[in-house]
Amino acid sequence: MILLANVGSSYNGGKTIRSGDNMVGVSDQFLHVRVLIGIVLGLGITQLLTGLARLIQHPKRDRLYWVHLGWVFSIMLSLIHFWWWQFELRNVTAWNFELYFFVTFYVTLYYLLCALLFPAKIDDYDGYEDYFLSRRHWFFGILAMIYAVDFIDTWIKGAVYFASLGPEYPIRNTVYILLCLTAAAWRNKRFQAGFLVANVIYQLSWIFRLYNDLG
Repeated sequence: MILLANVGSSYNGGKTIRSGDNMVGVSDQFLHVRVLIGIVLGLGITQLLTGLARLIQHPKRDRLYWVHLGWVFSIMLSLIHFWWWQFELRNVTAWNFELYFFVTFYVTLYYLLCALLFPAKIDDYDGYEDYFLSRRHWFFGILAMIYAVDFIDTWIKGAVYFASLGPEYPIRNTVYILLCLTAAAWRNKRFQAGFLVANVIYQLSWIFRLYNDLG
């Protein structure tokens, strides 16, 4: 598979590769790729912050829903964490367009979640509870896709990195995919609330246990 042809080995910070008549360092490639990732992440964070500011500015315009706000917090945390953990992309020793496109696609999924959480208007809905529950198929469908795509994203950083996450990692992603598909199909408010609370608790635990230190 072309996408994965040049990944999976350990990082070689001093390596350079020839591109035409130029010598391009691996670290330069990594920084170049991270620019677009940062832009898309920034757009997502801006979308969430703008939505939150709108709620503060017009608190009575639309009825709030605490589960919706909880997912806003969770996705905001995910965006911040995404930039943090993608530092491991430095382990990729050579980049091609297919790999670059894949990483861009991955981060774009997060932006779509942000756009779903705070659309331009929800005039057609009876507040954020009605809106969120009616759009749950799209929201949780994309979130399930993120956890599926994350398997590939983790693998391209190398077998050593994948193994370092232990057996908890594939179990975690698989369970999340199943829960997201259930949440997409089932409107039950108790399940929606329970899923959110469990997600936030586990999400914080996962970050502090496995990603507290950069690199």
